[in-house]
Amino acid sequence: MSNQNDYGRRDGDVSTRLTYLLIGGGIGAILALLFAPKSGQELRGDIADVTRKGIDRTREAATQIGTRAGEYYEVGRDRASELYSTATEKAAELADAARDVARSKTGQVTAAIEAGKQAYVEEKRKTETSAMTGTGLSYKAEKPS
Repeated sequence: MSNQNDYGRRDGDVSTRLTYLLIGGGIGAILALLFAPKSGQELRGDIADVTRKGIDRTREAATQIGTRAGEYYEVGRDRASELYSTATEKAAELADAARDVARSKTGQVTAAIEAGKQAYVEEKRKTETSAMTGTGLSYKAEKPS
């Protein structure tokens, strides 16, 4: 987070400094031209030269800012790609862990069901054997007193 703030502050500082430079340069050039003892034609030529130089400097500054913006974009894109890859890996790990837990629980449930079936079959056999031999339990109803 602080890394992003540093980029924002640097970009803001650069644009602020560039703005002050251009404004100061323009004001200085105009004052120099106005107080210089020159003819009207010379003065107009000097103003045109200063204007062209200002436009050239502005283009250079815009190119530099564009280059820096491209660099910031690349850094941001790379960081986002890293975060996406990390998140994808973590999600895959969690999915694998969930599958493993589900498999182990499925095995436990299956074993419990089989044990229940076996107990039922054994109890049924005992009951049938007892009924055949006549040694089965008899339930007598007690009379209430």
